[in-house]
Amino acid sequence: MPRLSGRLVVASHNAGKVREIGALLAPLGVEAISAGELGLPEPEETETTFVGNAALKARAAAEASGLPALSDDSGLEVFALGGDPGVYSARWAGPNRDFAAAMRRVWDELQRGGGDLSARFVCVLALAQPGGSVETFEGEARGQIVWPPRGDKGFGYDPIFRADGQTLTFGEMSHDEKLPLTHRARAFEKLLAALK
Repeated sequence: MPRLSGRLVVASHNAGKVREIGALLAPLGVEAISAGELGLPEPEETETTFVGNAALKARAAAEASGLPALSDDSGLEVFALGGDPGVYSARWAGPNRDFAAAMRRVWDELQRGGGDLSARFVCVLALAQPGGSVETFEGEARGQIVWPPRGDKGFGYDPIFRADGQTLTFGEMSHDEKLPLTHRARAFEKLLAALK
């Protein structure tokens, strides 16, 4: 059973992600600090699964800082594309993080694929303790790919993803509308349940 108190390293250099995770942890009385604030290097994501990459990042931050560390690895899986872009979701956007091009690539490849537009966002959270244990928690949000992209809220592939039971894409929803439906919120529910 994981335990948390005091300070925790969020194994990310993404200020927005650190803020979001910090807000989710605040009710537990945990102070979230980012790997970037501590000057920790970002490890190369060499694993081929969300679980593997999340664990790699959390373990590296825990060992470098001597504090518990929490990381997240997430992406979009399109079933007709064999789960792509999957763990390579950010890489499909290239070094300049051009998600307009990445969304176009998803759509272009789907046009060759036979009509199944079902997809899911996946998030794996990994909680690592200095010196060893790593526990992971997975959440998903299932839905459909839509075209053309809709909405300028959110980030990444949000404008082409409509969650099951919704009429708006994640890109059209406010943060407060979207958050409870997300893969990250569902993974956090599992983490928080384990901490209680």
